[in-house]
Amino acid sequence: MKINIELTDTFGGEANYSWVRRYSIDAAENVTDLAMMRRIKKAAGLNGVRGRVAKYGDTWEFRPCGTCVVLFANF
Repeated sequence: MKINIELTDTFGGEANYSWVRRYSIDAAENVTDLAMMRRIKKAAGLNGVRGRVAKYGDTWEFRPCGTCVVLFANF
């Protein structure tokens, strides 16, 4: 399974896209959600960063605490 990742800034809590970093990783189908999120964060350089995850079908959203960025992972 291929996962496309976008890391971008926010303005007023919404994705702003004044800058964006895009990554792509391959992952196995039988991986737990926790392991998948760890791989996604590692690919974007956010290892060990705490935050909130929201899942909207095939899109996951990660908002790191104390920053004005948002990460989207599309499966």
